[in-house]
Amino acid sequence: MDNLLDVLANKYRRRVLVALLEHNPQNDHDPQIPDSVNHEAKDLESLMINMRHTHLPKLEEAGFIEWNRETNTVKKGPQFEEIRPLLELMENHADELPDDWL
Repeated sequence: MDNLLDVLANKYRRRVLVALLEHNPQNDHDPQIPDSVNHEAKDLESLMINMRHTHLPKLEEAGFIEWNRETNTVKKGPQFEEIRPLLELMENHADELPDDWL
């Protein structure tokens, strides 16, 4: 449980996972990192550096995503189902959570 909560501690990691919950791009021809991940970013370059060096590696290490660094694409990882209940709970109660949670 600690690992799940650690992964969910960052809003950008939550947004990547929730985007995959809503749409699994495994069968898409061009599954890019979702736009919802960076729609609020004031410094897009800084966010992309953090995504590439911190957030996506952390999600990949936990097995929640598979990330192709060359094409910058993500898809559900082998452990995604482990975190799905928490993601669904957050999504189903988004109106009761602080604004920046999702």
